[in-house]
Amino acid sequence: MPIGRMLVTAGLILVAIGVLFMLGDKLPIRLGRLPGDIVVRGRNSTFYFPLVTCLLLSLIFSLVMWLFRR
Repeated sequence: MPIGRMLVTAGLILVAIGVLFMLGDKLPIRLGRLPGDIVVRGRNSTFYFPLVTCLLLSLIFSLVMWLFRR
């Protein structure tokens, strides 16, 4: 794949991600606030680990990479 085509593809992916972030409040699924994400609130601190969000993003990225390799 020529470098120009790869750069255009990467740019389109970044634009799509940017649009998703801009419309993030209006989407029915909010990444980072899914059921299964771990939140522990103490008196003076908060620990947050987006476990389900990480698994979902990993699945999506793996699927995209698999499609690009085909």
